[in-house]
Amino acid sequence: MGSPTCRLVSGFNSLNRTNVILQHLRMSKHTDAAEVLLERKGCAGVITLNRPKFLNALNLSMIRHIYPQLKNWEQDPETFLIIIKGTGGKAFCAGGDIRVISEAGKANQKIAQDFFREEYTLNNAIGSCRKPYVALIHGITMGGGVGLSVHGRFRVATEKSLFAMPETAIGLFPDVGGGYFLPRLRGKLGYFLALTGFRLKGRDVYAAGIATHFVDSEKSKIDQDKSFILEEHMDNINSWFSANTVEQIIENLQQDGSSFALEQLKIINKMSPTSLKITLRQLIEGSSKTLQEVFTMEYRLSQACMGGHDFYEGVRAVLIDKDQSPKWRPADLKEVTDEDLNNYFKSLGSNDLKF
Repeated sequence: MGSPTCRLVSGFNSLNRTNVILQHLRMSKHTDAAEVLLERKGCAGVITLNRPKFLNALNLSMIRHIYPQLKNWEQDPETFLIIIKGTGGKAFCAGGDIRVISEAGKANQKIAQDFFREEYTLNNAIGSCRKPYVALIHGITMGGGVGLSVHGRFRVATEKSLFAMPETAIGLFPDVGGGYFLPRLRGKLGYFLALTGFRLKGRDVYAAGIATHFVDSEKSKIDQDKSFILEEHMDNINSWFSANTVEQIIENLQQDGSSFALEQLKIINKMSPTSLKITLRQLIEGSSKTLQEVFTMEYRLSQACMGGHDFYEGVRAVLIDKDQSPKWRPADLKEVTDEDLNNYFKSLGSNDLKF
């Protein structure tokens, strides 16, 4: 346990901000053509997401490389910890490769099933990993990137970290275990982040409880005493988002009438009505489920979304045509019935994700 990387384990346990993290952040400039690099460095297994031109977006091939190696390192007595990081400096991982999944889903190709099944299986393996798992969430960390980090034992944010779960804007829901970790953040913060896609930056990722540690990658002293960006709004967020229906949350925001409330109202009103209702129920149900039960629920939701309209329309509006004007169907919350909602959550029978 003499190498700097090995000392990282004890360093974390004593909450010591070690130089090893900075070392790894600065070494993240690979030119290798492989989409994911899997290396042993001293006593650490190091996973490097290596698609910098695509902000290290996660695809099925990467998942299929990472999962077996993670399992091998977990069993290997010579491997003391596992580190995951991204190349390029801009992103840890900006999410799953959603465009590819959208095209596959439209063509009814099996990848739309396989991607979510195997992604959630990897997320679960991270959550149950018996070795210390350290995610260096430097840069953009959204959607699928959150799934690769938030379930691990240690998540290290830097001043460049940018966290969000923006799925309601593309007709999806905050998956990769969002139904587990979001309702477990303090108060109703997770419900707010899930429904609005609000972005947290830098130290706020740590203050919110998404990260377990914060280091400044440049070692300059910045914002040391700055309070959590949402601190002044937390009492209101807890009140507004404690409602059991999206309609009631919207009414709460309207009745409040403050500029912050109206800003959130404007954002929520742009989201897919179906996604909003799915997401609220996902978090309410997920608050009392195990992580594995949440993944089973989310796999059902993912496949229902693949069979619907809004996901494809959201991807078109946000990622393909970029007109930012999705035409949701249904377009109104009241048209999304309880029966519609129940269909999203129903069992897939033999196709359910099981652990």
